Amino acid sequence: MLGLSWILGGRDWGRAKDEQFESGVLGQGTARLRFSAKFYLVAMFFVIFDVEALFLYAWAVSVREAGWAGFIEASIFIFILAASLVYLWKIGALEWAPASRRPSSPSEPDSPAAKPDRPAR
Repeated sequence: MLGLSWILGGRDWGRAKDEQFESGVLGQGTARLRFSAKFYLVAMFFVIFDVEALFLYAWAVSVREAGWAGFIEASIFIFILAASLVYLWKIGALEWAPASRRPSSPSEPDSPAAKPDRPAR
């Protein structure tokens, strides 16, 4: 059947046939865009913690059959994931902007608001 459709099918080629067409809009420019690695990092974190939610849902469905052993295993699992989230937060992996572009708070020693004796420029 596939061979028959290939034999009987049309072979009309032209400029309009070679153009990309998606959702009624003709493409403009190149599809090669550079994204920051932070986007991919956040996507990986999302997948990791989403799979965590999937495991916890499966545990919640079978909590009566798992008993206390399952509860202890789930508690250890939650503790490890919470510790990894705290670690990612501490190293700054969840920060979007670099430290040089983040607004400083008045309690930081490098901010101009913390040092009123220095003349403003």
